[in-house]
Amino acid sequence: MATITKRRWKTGKGEQREAWVLAYTDRQGNRHKEQFAKKREADDKRVEVEGQIGKGTFRAEAATKTVKDAIDSYIKHLGKRHGKGEQVTTMYLRNTTGQLRTHVEPQLGGTKLSELTTRAINEMVDKLKDAEVGIPTIRRVVGALSRTLAYAIGEDWVASNAAKGVRITAKRGQGSEKVVAPLKAELAKILKAAREWEPEAPKGFGPEADARFKARAAELNDLELRIKFAAATGLRASEQWALRWHHLDLEKRTVTVETRVDAFGDFDTTKSEAGKRTVPLSKAMTDELAARRKKMKASNEDFVFPDSSGSFTRHTNFVRRRWDPVVVKAEVKDFGWHALRHFAVSTWIDAGLQPKAVQTLAGHATYAITMNRYGHMFPSESHAEAMDKIADQLYAN
Repeated sequence: MATITKRRWKTGKGEQREAWVLAYTDRQGNRHKEQFAKKREADDKRVEVEGQIGKGTFRAEAATKTVKDAIDSYIKHLGKRHGKGEQVTTMYLRNTTGQLRTHVEPQLGGTKLSELTTRAINEMVDKLKDAEVGIPTIRRVVGALSRTLAYAIGEDWVASNAAKGVRITAKRGQGSEKVVAPLKAELAKILKAAREWEPEAPKGFGPEADARFKARAAELNDLELRIKFAAATGLRASEQWALRWHHLDLEKRTVTVETRVDAFGDFDTTKSEAGKRTVPLSKAMTDELAARRKKMKASNEDFVFPDSSGSFTRHTNFVRRRWDPVVVKAEVKDFGWHALRHFAVSTWIDAGLQPKAVQTLAGHATYAITMNRYGHMFPSESHAEAMDKIADQLYAN
């Protein structure tokens, strides 16, 4: 039972002061006291606390811990997991930290966890929209906040997750996950440019050295194969660059996807359990890979697509040094490396694969992700054909 009493005292200067003290006991038998300037404030708090204690949702820490406290603790927790190699990559840690520090903390950092509401988070979302932050980014920000609050619940700092009730709405088409695959003609131009690509020879070594350099560069050039592989298998860049030859079964014509590597060289399992998958390879692709492995005399532990030193490919460097120049040479609009994954999925759909099969090959965690992004690509009957089928059933008798 909560009680409210008036407290009177004199200051060091002899001035009379008074306040209202709320005292209550939680379900664990712990005694709490809070002081308020006005009785109405104390009474409002009493009603709130008694309701929380009655429902079992009262958390003493919520009255003192702020959203910033939760963010600080959650980021520290992620940092420890990262240090132990527990499925927190450097990229994930940096992205999450950036989302929380840049967008959440400035607006909600000083809010007590006990006072954080879904409405307050919705107001933050509106401010982010007004600042022209993209809808996908806002969704990631709210997701990061939701995970922070889930962590705070686990720490017994708060009883509920206010971010769970937040829905990010947008104008029609704004923030849509539907993708557009590159045109076959565009890809053909890029493949031709990749086939002819050669780096600039070092200066000052003479014609003979230049010739040897260019001959060696042509022998090592696997850019066209890299692009073909991405456009055929739909692997994410992080998955493709992590591949070693033991992941490929050239007899069964399959590639097993089970690892990924980020820009910081952190190797980890795939994004989700669904990401662990086996993707079939065409005979032409298998033959080209086999020839490549024979030429390079690669072992099972060698990377399939290494950098010049034989280590894994750093995607940012690869895009800047190889992909971008080839796009310029091909004279096409840069649709981005990731669009090769969309191209692969579009070819699977054109070939007649069903949505569930596409989900499996793409490594999507849920069927909904597949349909949200690629559902518009699946062939559908016209409305007239659908009506004819319904009529056939109605008039069958």
